[in-house]
Amino acid sequence: MTGHYFENPLVNLHYYRFGNGSQKMLCFHGYGMHGKQFKILANTPLASKYTFYGFDLFFHKETKLKDQSLETVKAGISKKAFADLIKQFCASERIDRFSVIGYSMGSHYATVVVEELGTMVDEYIVLSPASLKPGPLVTFFAKNKAGNTLLQKLALSQNGLMNMLKWSRRFGFLDEVGFGILKKEIETEELRFNFYACFTYLRFFETDEDQLVQMLNQHNIKSIFIFGKRDKMYPPRIGKKLIARLPKPEVIVLDETHEMINVNFVTALSAALL
Repeated sequence: MTGHYFENPLVNLHYYRFGNGSQKMLCFHGYGMHGKQFKILANTPLASKYTFYGFDLFFHKETKLKDQSLETVKAGISKKAFADLIKQFCASERIDRFSVIGYSMGSHYATVVVEELGTMVDEYIVLSPASLKPGPLVTFFAKNKAGNTLLQKLALSQNGLMNMLKWSRRFGFLDEVGFGILKKEIETEELRFNFYACFTYLRFFETDEDQLVQMLNQHNIKSIFIFGKRDKMYPPRIGKKLIARLPKPEVIVLDETHEMINVNFVTALSAALL
């Protein structure tokens, strides 16, 4: 596994490359993680089929926007602008076609790529796909003006976000796994800003179900949906409506919680792709 940077006027994009296969796979990690999240695939037969590119996503680890001001965060990024970034990256790496895999928050990125660049995509793989149903809290804080203003105030205070997480857990908006993940991601002022930024900057990454279905069907993109049977944040039922519109989707339900990047996931994915 090697680390690299791709620089353009928008961002200094950090990514990891591993595997030596002829097919390419762009990897989009979950919230609070980084581009190494899928390194578990590096020592498997899949690494002989694919070359993987694991990005540090916006406001995570080494990837930095050229301008990370509050004003820029509030302006957000469009689907087209992100697609243009991916096209430029692929051109720099001489990638003509690729597959995408996205986990939780990363499923938003993977879905945008398929919606905008479906002609270049071979396989669409999403785990715990938040993109199918983000949930009421995400919608409120990202899309609602009052909600986003409230989130900004909470994020810029020392205890506001922690109190919000405790409230969300108490009323069932978060389970213990989700609470534990997010708690670690708001311990410092920088992390709290990043928390706010992820909600706000990506608010236009709302799935256009019709466009996604059209791209998957029209371009015969292999689609794999992976859920955790015990995942309370993004359970299998959230995918039923969209999946029913696809001719040959593959649905995998693992006996896992939301945290599912493990050996069981590797076994299931290998069976689906090899």
